[in-house]
Amino acid sequence: MTEPVLVLVGPPAAGKTTVGTALAAALGVGFRDTDQDIETTTGSSVPDLFVAEGEAHFRALEEQAVSAAMSTHDGVLALGGGAVTTAATRDQLVAYGRAGGTVVWLDVDLASAAKRVGLSRDRPILGVNPRAMLRTMLENRAPLYGEVATVTVSTTGRAPEDVVAEVLAALPGTRAGR
Repeated sequence: MTEPVLVLVGPPAAGKTTVGTALAAALGVGFRDTDQDIETTTGSSVPDLFVAEGEAHFRALEEQAVSAAMSTHDGVLALGGGAVTTAATRDQLVAYGRAGGTVVWLDVDLASAAKRVGLSRDRPILGVNPRAMLRTMLENRAPLYGEVATVTVSTTGRAPEDVVAEVLAALPGTRAGR
């Protein structure tokens, strides 16, 4: 069975795509993002799917995409920020970690995440405070990321290359700076 070299989890704006792409290049493997898989399969963007079909429908698609990628991708795999909200996905990630796989939680603080996604506490969108929504998301999902992660790396205030170096150093059988 094929499986990823490593899996990245974390909230929106943690750096999964930036760090994942750089990790894949450093390791000489492919990069895959389950959100992109869903968009390719459905022909719709993730935000459009949420609006048109609802979160439950999207999470079902995401669970299928994660399961497929976990068994067919042999490079770096990045999961959507909310993938860990599904019990089946968490179970699969925990089993992968117990079998020796590496699940990296890219953690980020609220201020950095808000800045990266261009949110301002003074600029509510559609009457909703996006910073408060992001805070709630970070707080609610942190235990779920912690449940599946074999390694936690903070991206707060750090250059992507520093995060990549820390992740590489944490991989079994690799050396930092390789």
